[in-house]
Amino acid sequence: MAVVLSPLLGELLPANRINRQAGMCFYNQKRFACGDWSWTSFAHRCNYEYRTGETCGMRLVNMTENEKTNCRLCEKIETKYRRRSAEVDRLDRWKREGATLVASMDRSHKLIMDLEKEIRSLQRERDDRRSTLLR
Repeated sequence: MAVVLSPLLGELLPANRINRQAGMCFYNQKRFACGDWSWTSFAHRCNYEYRTGETCGMRLVNMTENEKTNCRLCEKIETKYRRRSAEVDRLDRWKREGATLVASMDRSHKLIMDLEKEIRSLQRERDDRRSTLLR
C-alpha cells in the first residue's frame, strides 16, 4: 500500500486518499533507525506530465524500506563523538600523569574544540534538514 507524507501535517497518509490525477509521482523511501529518511528509486508516474519523460515534481511515498543503520549525518556525528571522547580520555590521562607534555595537551585541547565545533555544525545541518521537511 502506498502512503503519502503530508507536507503540512508531517504524517503519513494512505495513498488511496490522494487523487492520482492531481499531478503526483510515487517514489520509494528509505527510513533509517535514527528517524531520518531519504528518497530512493522512482516507483511509478502519475497521469499528469509537463513534458514527455518528466515527472510532475510532487513526490509521494510508494513503499518504505526500514534500515537498521543510522543515516550518513548521524554516523558522522557518532564518529566525531567517539574521537572527542578518546581525546578527552587522553588529555585526562596526561593531566593525571603530570603536566610535562604541555604542547601535546594544548594540541589535544584544540582538537577537542574543533571536534565540538564540527559536531555542532553536523547537528545543525541535521536539524535544518528535519525542519525544512515539516514546513
